[in-house]
Amino acid sequence: MNGNELTKLLEPTVEGLGYEIADLEVRTGGQDGVVRVFIDRQPEGVGLQDCEIVSRQISALLDVEDPVTGHYTLEVSSPGLDRRLHKAEHFQRFAGEEIRVKLRFPLNGQRNYRGTLKTSDDENIEIEVDGEVHSLPIKTIESARLIPAM
Repeated sequence: MNGNELTKLLEPTVEGLGYEIADLEVRTGGQDGVVRVFIDRQPEGVGLQDCEIVSRQISALLDVEDPVTGHYTLEVSSPGLDRRLHKAEHFQRFAGEEIRVKLRFPLNGQRNYRGTLKTSDDENIEIEVDGEVHSLPIKTIESARLIPAM
């Protein structure tokens, strides 16, 4: 089962508890497999107790559904200060924040951007870098992360 399918399986349970799945990582194979679920709740965020609650519920669901083959460890965590942005809703929520973006392939000769996320919609983000605004299609983004304020 791929990450998108697993997210769809887990979302009703996680959302029913009042959280959202901010990100999901699945690495299987051998004895070092891991299913890492990053949860969030706006505006208050999440703490250790939140992660424990969600972990218990997800663990029970995974035991029943058995969607992941092989041995793995389940980890539930907050997305952190340098959280990944990958959904259109994430980009919309964090408009005005400093971000770092890496594209799958160069656009106008540039693949990496670091600047202020200006606006976004369901298809594009606008990032201001050194006074110049760049429009980037979300589907071309390999990775995007918040840059924590110092």
